[in-house]
Amino acid sequence: MTLDLFPLQKGGYMADDIRQLIVDYVRKEYLDEDSDQEITADTKLISGGIVDSFSMVSLKLFLEKKFLIKIPDEKATPEAFDSVNNIINLLKELVPSVKE
Repeated sequence: MTLDLFPLQKGGYMADDIRQLIVDYVRKEYLDEDSDQEITADTKLISGGIVDSFSMVSLKLFLEKKFLIKIPDEKATPEAFDSVNNIINLLKELVPSVKE
């Protein structure tokens, strides 16, 4: 999967595809190219030191552009962005077409 916009699939976006998209984005943007650190859907991104506050803003902007949404500041909390699964849960609130 690339980081390009992928079209809305019949019935909505699949959460597994979005998980992989976010994992790929985090690897590309926030890890060294030669890093062997594993990123999973449960990896602690913020509390684990992978994503800092500036990186969280860039991740938020990436998601807003990707899904053509606005993530309200009050929902863009460190807890909401601390793992890929947390981000998926946030997207499910904001994008009704995200399906498990």
